[in-house]
Amino acid sequence: MSNSNYISLDYFNLDELLSEEHKIIRSSIRDWVNRSVKPIIEDYAQRAEFPKHLFKEMGELGAFGPYLPEQYGCAGLDQMAYGLIMQELERGDSGIRSAASVQSSLVMYPIFAFGSEEQRQHYLPRLANGELIGCFGLTEPNHGSNPGGMETRLHDDGDHVVLNGAKMWITNAPIADIAVVWAKDEQGIIRGLIVEKGMKGFTAPETHGKWSLRASVTGELVFDEVKVPKSNLLPNIKGLKGPMMCLNSARYGIAWGAVGAALDCYDAALRYSLERKQFNKPLAAFQLQQKKLAEAATEITKAQLMAWRLGMLRNDDKATPAQISMAKRNNVSMALNIARETRQILGAMGITGDFPMMRHMMNLESVITYEGTHDIHLLITGNDLTGISAIV
Repeated sequence: MSNSNYISLDYFNLDELLSEEHKIIRSSIRDWVNRSVKPIIEDYAQRAEFPKHLFKEMGELGAFGPYLPEQYGCAGLDQMAYGLIMQELERGDSGIRSAASVQSSLVMYPIFAFGSEEQRQHYLPRLANGELIGCFGLTEPNHGSNPGGMETRLHDDGDHVVLNGAKMWITNAPIADIAVVWAKDEQGIIRGLIVEKGMKGFTAPETHGKWSLRASVTGELVFDEVKVPKSNLLPNIKGLKGPMMCLNSARYGIAWGAVGAALDCYDAALRYSLERKQFNKPLAAFQLQQKKLAEAATEITKAQLMAWRLGMLRNDDKATPAQISMAKRNNVSMALNIARETRQILGAMGITGDFPMMRHMMNLESVITYEGTHDIHLLITGNDLTGISAIV
């Protein structure tokens, strides 16, 4: 199915709420996805391989850290632009958006927000242009939804700290040049630090056998007496607040990205239903198929409105973590349901690589779990509504 015929659903005329700059940015990313991602992504997913060459291209597009200042080689855009970029990248594939999301929100953002000026000048321009690839080390083998229980430790060793521990389910880990890692010091305080590839005792084995995010590279981070210069510690943050602020930025991007995956499924299903004939009429003429399409359009529209409003709140620095959690949870669940329902419109063809539904469906099974599971985000909302934590 031709990518050039793609028309984004805009049932409530949201484009009227976007600036011309926003629409130009979205168009540039959309065109790139149509040109560079869509023609190859099914093949890479089938081979369980990440198209690493796209990293440099995304850097040239300005897709990394787009909301960070121009003085660090970034685009200096707003949060709405970031969301639109994530939407278009995930229309291509969740793995592509994940790579950009990690680079932007989990690597560049903490270096900008919590790092020294020397660290910003040294790392951010090369991360922005794709010369360096980064990853984010928070999740551990024994601590997923409870990051505060982390076992990775660092201790003082003169002009270095010594790092021991392990992280897992880390996007970009095997190909990353640097890792922003969170560990507890001797006092049990969580600290952030930048660990570079090549430091003795630091390895990043790849995770194989995934049914989901197959066009994304995932791995572990293993630290065995790794000596890290104290100049690599992030000086302006201590405690769990640091990684949580990073996750808020990433979750915001996911809320937009999931809309992109849903839009891709909807578009493919609509076009197929108009072209495919059964009983001498197009599939789109049957009531149950129209039901699926109408419900998909409704849910996408609701998610678009939520993402847009959240972007406005983020621009004014008013979005709460609980609001971000609600949007992430709602929009990913919406996209996963639409992938499943639109796949049925295509019948057996829907399970093939000729159409995107099964790939998006498998990817979204990961997206609904990472950056906070579906259930944890529900409990975050419950806590915000009642003032009572059901987690601890």
